[in-house]
Amino acid sequence: MIIPNKPRLTDEEYATLNAIAAEFHCKVGQIHGEAMDVYPIIGDESDDLLINRIEGLPFVDHVARVQEPYKLMARGNKMGITAIKAGTAEIGRDFALIAGACTIDPKNPQYFIETAFACKEAGARILRGGVWKPRTNPHTFQGDDKSLQILMDAKAKTGLPVNTEVMDERQLRLALEAGVDMLQIGARNALNYSLLKNVGVSIKGKPVAVILKRSIHAGPMDEFISAAEYIVAGGNPNVALCPRGTVPKVDGFRYNPDDHITMLLKKKTWAPVVVDPSHAVGNPAYVPHACLAAAAYGADGVMVEAHVNPKAGLGDDPKQAVTPDVLAKVYKDCQAIWRVARGYT
Repeated sequence: MIIPNKPRLTDEEYATLNAIAAEFHCKVGQIHGEAMDVYPIIGDESDDLLINRIEGLPFVDHVARVQEPYKLMARGNKMGITAIKAGTAEIGRDFALIAGACTIDPKNPQYFIETAFACKEAGARILRGGVWKPRTNPHTFQGDDKSLQILMDAKAKTGLPVNTEVMDERQLRLALEAGVDMLQIGARNALNYSLLKNVGVSIKGKPVAVILKRSIHAGPMDEFISAAEYIVAGGNPNVALCPRGTVPKVDGFRYNPDDHITMLLKKKTWAPVVVDPSHAVGNPAYVPHACLAAAAYGADGVMVEAHVNPKAGLGDDPKQAVTPDVLAKVYKDCQAIWRVARGYT
């Protein structure tokens, strides 16, 4: 990790770094921090000659060697990054609520619009809405392109930034063209490195956030963080990590709740952590408790499925969405617990 002796390097200075790195089959990235930019060496940085040549440059303060397999996501690389931005919302400064329907029903758009306003009133900073849905059964509703316009209508009417899941390059292109503020990479694609690379490259230079869910099959913690590394390496550090439950499942829950890994993630990386309690427990009666647990573990927010009339919803809403009145109370209580938890970190 190259630490300059000034807030930002000129284009010529950055080109000089890359020219030297290329001689050692490496390249130099760039992370835009609030206070200053830092420049990670991507590749094998073990060659002392490479380090010596870079440290000899007049605009370099020093080179900090990063031991973790993920160089961009490592906590030591924070360097002024305190929050990620999704439209007008920020995640990482206080406890944030992302809420909305699992699936947008293109035949009944009024449900989503009503839900959007109700979620905003409950305190949501970002509105979630499923345009395209990965379903295990190929004969169930898979989402509809028409729902993207409903999502954007809700954004215009409520003023809330919006989040939706993308699963391939076509959906990614449509979401970016429409003006989606936060892209969701679901558990099924958490290790789809081709998609992760494309997400990073496609949003380079644009103020679009990404929330990366943990794979259903868990795996090592470093594997989850390294998946996010693909996105950041593409040029965008606006990434949040999302524990959402894993397998093997716990009887009575939809999955095995993994909100407790929040503490480990925050020790290893600078990225905000947003827990998805809805998928982890899969029962609206348990969702409030799971939200409170996430706040106690120090998460930066929760992403909750909510609907004004869950039984009339599509996808997972009938099984696990909470109503807006429940959402409002839970969010208020989460904020209080989160403030207490901050005193222990």
